[in-house]
Amino acid sequence: MASLWRAAMGSTTQSNDDYDGVEFWSNPERTGWLTKQGEYIKTWRRRWFVLKQGKLFWFKEANITRGSKPRGVIPVANCLTVKGAEDVLNKQFVFELSTRSDTMYFIADSEKEKEDWINSIGRCIVQHSRSVTHDEILDYDSRK
Repeated sequence: MASLWRAAMGSTTQSNDDYDGVEFWSNPERTGWLTKQGEYIKTWRRRWFVLKQGKLFWFKEANITRGSKPRGVIPVANCLTVKGAEDVLNKQFVFELSTRSDTMYFIADSEKEKEDWINSIGRCIVQHSRSVTHDEILDYDSRK
């Protein structure tokens, strides 16, 4: 797989077709501010994230409407793991999202926010995996 960022970003000009009909502006599963590292320029930037229907979208601003254009989209079904990563980056409240070939890092505002994002994304990975049963999804929800 190409870089997770390139896979997430697709082409530089995105159309609504890239979102597979996901109405990210309406009733998301989870939203909030996270700081993420850029792929090419390794600066950390604060972005508003929206998790909905197996996709993790990010925006520059929190006021999301039907006309908002995501800065990027990650298809969570392509991800294998989500876990804490403070020891990797030597920063607080860090977690990583990984595929077979790449890893993205995010910084939450608190330990609770970090854990909430890990749990939400983890549930989403399990739900959108092609080979899980309903019982496995319920089992993931009860882990803590």
